[in-house]
Amino acid sequence: MSASGDPTRMRNQPALTRSRGASWLVVGAVLAAVALAILIPMVVGAYPPVGVAASGAIAVVVLYAAMVIVRLIVPESRRRLRLSLLAAALGTMAVIALLAVVIVAAVSGAELARTLGY
Repeated sequence: MSASGDPTRMRNQPALTRSRGASWLVVGAVLAAVALAILIPMVVGAYPPVGVAASGAIAVVVLYAAMVIVRLIVPESRRRLRLSLLAAALGTMAVIALLAVVIVAAVSGAELARTLGY
């Protein structure tokens, strides 16, 4: 079997070759909802460093909007491009949300430890 026909190769996965993109939008919406459910209370509570959680939340919203735009704008004839862009936006959204939460948690935890004298 040639490498291009190998169904286990990443670029040959059905989610990147045969999907119409709706499933990527559903998964993106779930990820965005979970990320915002975590980031928005951090923004409202003004957890230090101020601005990191807000920037993360804004980036999540912008990336999901970009996913919707890609799904609507990129033609069906360029399906692999469309699905690759959706996958890249989803991955970027996950990384940005995770980094924002980890940074805020680390800084807040360090400040709490200082306050408690640890």
